[in-house]
Amino acid sequence: MPTPFDAVVVGAGPNGLAAAITLARAGKSVIVFEAAETAGGGVRSASLTLPGFVHDICSAIHPLGFGSPFFAPLPLRDHGLEWIQPPVPLAQPLKHGEAVLLRRSVADTAAQFERQDAAAYRSLMRANWAQLAPDILAPLHIVRHPLPFARFGIKAIRSASNLARGRFQGDPARALIAGLAAHSMLPLDAPATASVALVLGLLAHAVGWPFPRGGAQKFTDSLVSYAQSLGVRLVANVKVDSLDRLPPARAVVLDVTPRQLLEIAGERLSRRNRQALSRFRYGPGVFKIDYALSAPIPWKASAVSQAATVHIGPTLEEIEESERGITTPERPYVLLAQQSLFDPTRAPAGHHTGWAYCHVPHGSKEDMTVRIEAQIERFAPGFQNTILARHTMTPANFETYNANYVGGDIAGGSSDWKQLLTRPFVRLDPYRMAESVFLCSSSTPPGAGVHGMCGYHAARSVLRWLLVK
Repeated sequence: MPTPFDAVVVGAGPNGLAAAITLARAGKSVIVFEAAETAGGGVRSASLTLPGFVHDICSAIHPLGFGSPFFAPLPLRDHGLEWIQPPVPLAQPLKHGEAVLLRRSVADTAAQFERQDAAAYRSLMRANWAQLAPDILAPLHIVRHPLPFARFGIKAIRSASNLARGRFQGDPARALIAGLAAHSMLPLDAPATASVALVLGLLAHAVGWPFPRGGAQKFTDSLVSYAQSLGVRLVANVKVDSLDRLPPARAVVLDVTPRQLLEIAGERLSRRNRQALSRFRYGPGVFKIDYALSAPIPWKASAVSQAATVHIGPTLEEIEESERGITTPERPYVLLAQQSLFDPTRAPAGHHTGWAYCHVPHGSKEDMTVRIEAQIERFAPGFQNTILARHTMTPANFETYNANYVGGDIAGGSSDWKQLLTRPFVRLDPYRMAESVFLCSSSTPPGAGVHGMCGYHAARSVLRWLLVK
């Protein structure tokens, strides 16, 4: 490839594609290299169990994708993307055959709680997602809307445990907050875990928790199609292990984590930056099961079937115990998706899919199948009778599937308060790692999630740098 490019992007996950699209829209020539046979990173689908069943390999439900300030305005519908909105964004089974539903309406959600908790919930979710999103999904900066952001921040810096107990008296509301916050993959008494509960709750009320018809891969396919329409070249099945093997380019943008960056960039990084990157901390892993089912999951609380996303953990206390992270939990908090209830393309007629995972210690080798299925069976008696086939993924399997998932960490590094806004390490521009070398993965702000904002902000950094070169 003798003609130099303005930018080479390594990694065609959502952030790598977001970076490529941002650069191409600015008139830059871009080529993307992807180690796997298909683009997508954590946004891929495959037939993991039986013929005719479509499973999402990693991410499955995409509220941040739908509500992202970067992805939302893109003409992805013109490139084959169709979103499905379940009637209810989220359901959470409780004890005694009941359930709490996170509905699109704040008022309807609050109406399930006792009077005091209902008022507290309405107050907690009184915020404008569209107004807050550009400030939340960004690196440290001078915020555009300081007063709304300050009101959000005062609540967000608390631990989820403190927020749940301080705001609510009843188990349903406390459990709902705990289930949302547990997406952080942190102990719920950790500072700022309330922020995850608030962001996911606000998203549910503002944009829902939708998913792509036909599988998560359709989201990736639409991004690739749009990128190519802008002139971006994509070369798959090419693993980049050194910057020296890349074609000439004014800038290199890597959708990798610090561990891979150190391996690929080597001496191109300063000694100080290498030392800082070597101290980057990874978080817990995940253990995941995909199911081919003969029937819908038979929930005790029939209302759970109104949602594609289910949080299994009936109380704040049980979820706290599961997420302490010292050992593998006996009663794990389980995140479950049942997309085939609303998307018939996912399974043969009359059949269904299930997607479930729990958090485990980093690099854990323990098989969580029995414990995950016991949790589902606890709230859906007869579930195990519907299983036709299952496919499991351990932390090691996830790392083999995607080198960015170090030790099974699908979040690109721990998101505790020390690394939440200063990832991968403290610097004014968290994306530029060296002269002409940039990082755009979820190891940079704003962190994990299929929102593309890490790639967008990294590309903006590249564009600023190109202006002065």
